[in-house]
Amino acid sequence: MQLVVRRDRHVPTREIDVAEGAARAVVALLADERSLPGGPWHEDVAHWSDERIRKLVRRADGKRWDDVQDLDGVTITQPGPVGYAAAAVRAFVPAPVTPLPKALDKLQVSGTQFETSGQSLVADALVTIEVSPLVAMTSGKLAAQCGHAAQLAWLAMGPNDRERWRDDGFRIRVERPDQKSWRTTERPVSVVDSGFTEFDGPTETTRATW
Repeated sequence: MQLVVRRDRHVPTREIDVAEGAARAVVALLADERSLPGGPWHEDVAHWSDERIRKLVRRADGKRWDDVQDLDGVTITQPGPVGYAAAAVRAFVPAPVTPLPKALDKLQVSGTQFETSGQSLVADALVTIEVSPLVAMTSGKLAAQCGHAAQLAWLAMGPNDRERWRDDGFRIRVERPDQKSWRTTERPVSVVDSGFTEFDGPTETTRATW
């Protein structure tokens, strides 16, 4: 699954807002009626879900951001605080890494980094994603890992919780617990990255609870 984050060259966007927007976009696509059995996206989503649920995060600005809106997917805008741009993220219907549509293929993957200051603005969200304090990640990697955690939470939920989350706009709060809390607390969802990028081997990156 490709994720594209809008970058504003003039106004900064916070990393935590990008992570929350990415997580929401992933779940919104999975829950979209077009992804359900009988929908035009279902076969691609089901095939991807049965294999390795890899996600790649790219960035775009200006016309390049406008161009990718024509490709099948779901865009979520996550508000930021005063002085920062909102985080807009589009999740695309899963497809092979190659060949990609030109509008996606020319967007950069590596070095995706956003402003790291501040905490989440989200209060009383049904789902909380916790980020490991033991590892460092780029903003792009963090967005992908939060997307993984949100997806696994959606798959693990019962129908009542899913409906409540849908009614709440799939809002998510991303938090960074301290090392003691991380080491001593278990959550229903744990994401272990395979270690193909940024990490030297399998590494737990995020957890989700609701």
